[in-house]
Amino acid sequence: MQSRIFAPALRPGFLWMVWMLVGGCLPVWAQEGPPKVPIPVEVMAGHDRLFFQMVVKKKFTPESRFGFLSVSAFSAAYDNNSDDLDIALPVLVNYTFYKGFAVVAGATVNNKVGVGPQVGVQHSFANKEWVAVTIASLFLNEKRNAEIFGIYEYKPALSAKVNLYTRLQLLYAHSTSEDTHARSFLQLRAGLKMNALNFGLGANLDQYGPDKTYKPNYGIFVGWSFL
Repeated sequence: MQSRIFAPALRPGFLWMVWMLVGGCLPVWAQEGPPKVPIPVEVMAGHDRLFFQMVVKKKFTPESRFGFLSVSAFSAAYDNNSDDLDIALPVLVNYTFYKGFAVVAGATVNNKVGVGPQVGVQHSFANKEWVAVTIASLFLNEKRNAEIFGIYEYKPALSAKVNLYTRLQLLYAHSTSEDTHARSFLQLRAGLKMNALNFGLGANLDQYGPDKTYKPNYGIFVGWSFL
């Protein structure tokens, strides 16, 4: 597959998104009440595809055991080839029963199989340097995919205003009805974090279907955590 760093048709749109992220850098003023959970949004311009992701993780109320999680993502080739279009929109409600452990239920919508209801278990942990979320789930559709998903971030301080930013994100889905590989990916990020802004180098390593068709994508990412 021919490598393309930036397609001319998408360059203005990508620069506009970067301008919106960087131009919105404003001080975060202290507020009364519990701290707000940020909503990370990321764009990666790769050598072959454009990638976007938004993570929403919220409790219904600060004291509630019920919460909501969605890791929405899409990627598209610069030539608009529909075979390279990948959209996933999971909507999961969780109930925490013990110190970061929760049961989850909901559904995932994607452009390949439509709507797939799912149930599973989740573990999450977060402090100033680490974020870790792991979900093991089973889809209640005809393929009955068993899936493991995880997001792991490490962001230690390098100075008073700059942190190292690293992330490993993974997915492995196995079709139990056909006993075959369904979908998997490994996403790697390494860069810097300054308040709500992070940026650096990224790699998305995707595999599709029983034959594990491999589609790598390497590029530059920019992210912003909205409050």
